[in-house]
Formats: sequence, C-alpha cells, structure tokens
Amino acid sequence: MKKDIHPDNYRFVVFKDVGNDYTFLGKSTADSKETIKWEDGNEYPLIKVEISHTTHPFFTGKMQLVDTAGRVDKFNKRYAKWGKKEENNQE
Repeated sequence: MKKDIHPDNYRFVVFKDVGNDYTFLGKSTADSKETIKWEDGNEYPLIKVEISHTTHPFFTGKMQLVDTAGRVDKFNKRYAKWGKKEENNQE
C-alpha cells in the first residue's frame, strides 16, 4: 500500500439527511461552514447530505422520487466552464 495518501485530519462531524432531518455523528475530513449542537452538548461541523441509510431505497425497501433533473442541471452548471475549454481547444 502507498504511504501518506490518506488524510490524517479526521474529526467528528454531524451528518444531516435533508430528506427527513435525520442526523448522526460520524468522522469526516469534509469542510463545513455550518455547525450544530449535538446531543452531548458539544458543537460539531454540520454536513448536509441528500440521501442516507434512512432514505436510500436499498435500505428502506421503498422507491423514492429523486430530483434527477435538478441534479443534472446543477452538475452541468458546475462543470460548464470545463466543457467550454475543451470546445475552444478543439477548434
């Protein structure tokens, strides 16, 4: 295994499923500008996720409508500048 390729700045964060407001405490290296007070009285960074084990169809056994059109638009908007660079380079 390669050495020094994994981050070493893991810390406790609270993950919040925006689909049903379920929250759980875990560890992550992800940055967050928001914080939340947890059940133990401490304040932790807040990471919002769209799907967790409480809303994912594999774990719940129910199909759920996911806004794929919104996700596609968001993706296209975010990465549009890279597509333009490629088009300009090909001309």
